Amino acid sequence: MAEAATVAKPAAQKAEHFDVVIVGAGISGVGGAYHLTTQCPGTRFVVLEALENFGGTWWMHRYPGIRSDSDLYTFGYRFKPWTGTPIATADEILKYMGEVIEENDLGKHIRYGHKIASATWSSKDNVWTLEGVRSDTGEAVRFTANFLWMCQGYYRHSEGYTPEWKGMERFKGRIVHPQTWPEDLNLKGKNVVVIGSGATTATVVPAIAGECGHVTVLQRSPTYFIPARNENELANVLRELEIDETWIHEIVRRKVLHDQALLTKRSFTEPEVLTKELLDAVRAYLDPEEVAKNFTPKYRPWQQRIAFVPDGDLFQGIRAGKASVVTDEIEGFTEEGILLRSGKTLKADVIVTATGFNLSVLGDIAFVVDGKPLKFNDTVTYRGMMFTGVPNMVWVFGYFRASWTLRVDLLGDFVCRLLKHMKAKGAKRVEVALRPEDKNMPLLAWMDPDNFNPGYLMRSMHLLPKRGDKPEWQHTQDYWREKSEIPAIDLDGAEFVYR
Repeated sequence: MAEAATVAKPAAQKAEHFDVVIVGAGISGVGGAYHLTTQCPGTRFVVLEALENFGGTWWMHRYPGIRSDSDLYTFGYRFKPWTGTPIATADEILKYMGEVIEENDLGKHIRYGHKIASATWSSKDNVWTLEGVRSDTGEAVRFTANFLWMCQGYYRHSEGYTPEWKGMERFKGRIVHPQTWPEDLNLKGKNVVVIGSGATTATVVPAIAGECGHVTVLQRSPTYFIPARNENELANVLRELEIDETWIHEIVRRKVLHDQALLTKRSFTEPEVLTKELLDAVRAYLDPEEVAKNFTPKYRPWQQRIAFVPDGDLFQGIRAGKASVVTDEIEGFTEEGILLRSGKTLKADVIVTATGFNLSVLGDIAFVVDGKPLKFNDTVTYRGMMFTGVPNMVWVFGYFRASWTLRVDLLGDFVCRLLKHMKAKGAKRVEVALRPEDKNMPLLAWMDPDNFNPGYLMRSMHLLPKRGDKPEWQHTQDYWREKSEIPAIDLDGAEFVYR
């Protein structure tokens, strides 16, 4: 009998070496590439992106109506004026990012379809080795780098989070998660139940309500929303005065950040007053009974993200009878829909599980440091961007109460300053380490649940690094402090160890 043929594993090409490897070509990676190009000219770098195009979340997510829930004056980069409406569609954001890439000749640095599986650090060589595969050819790829800049975001793109409810297999209709929205889904005249109460629900429901027979939002508990006009009056006035768009972007950006800081502060200092104001804004669209029953959360504002609802479109759909809201819990699925704890049944042709996403900790890449597999939950974070025992690496993790991109720009400055500082010192390696005064510091979970507690974060807290009880050993989530603190970091402070 002939022996079975052995299928050889494709050999990786010889490693390409770069000064810096950026992982991810979403909002963080494109921003990082810009800052390297402008602040560290001559740096040899590459951006490795697993998807077939730039944009990350904005490229991967295709559900109806997908849009930002942050205003683009702060979600946009500080260096590229935003000229559209504050809340933008995915296509508008992708167009904006494409202009950044083209205007700064960043495309030559980006490799698409490059999924990284492992990252290995060698202290002997002071180098990272990244191994992965090209999605278009199946070819193994290998890169080495002096410095690793993790910009892969925090979504696991392969699948969203859907709880395992009893009897799901019995349902005769279709179950869809927004993150993997099928192109062939026809909702015309269908009864649709959307499970969830966050920003995705607030986006999907208005987008499909006119097509469906009826949309029912099923939520376990209400969330806060901010309904307002999708325009910025200050920007409009400045344009009437023929102010340059660069100045408009900066002025409006500062005003928005000022207002956001005040809102965040009030969520702690006068939560009852702020709650009333937020609910009054919803009462402008809906009956007080509806607001009391389905739009009054049990937690204080900003313990979870507050979604902006442009022009109150979600509430307009409810008022028009195209959509409705049910606050209840799921007992199980039936052939025709969902059985609720109250005993009622919601009939459905399609069920959309807008129930969140799975957190991807550093791209789900297998990290190894000097031959030992790295467990990030055994490390302590330095300002949410570096980690004890992990040399020559920075992770971009943005803000929950402010736009993600604000931290992209701040950390872009920091990384470039750090790289230039290492060059001036002749250092090949930098890592952070606890100082003598930190010896007895209590180590806590990455995020205080009393501060911020969305489901995706709570489900993955055990995978994330520890934080200390001092600001420098935690991700404070406070942009208004960090915008002054990060530029003032003493790179020769005791927490930085160079070799």
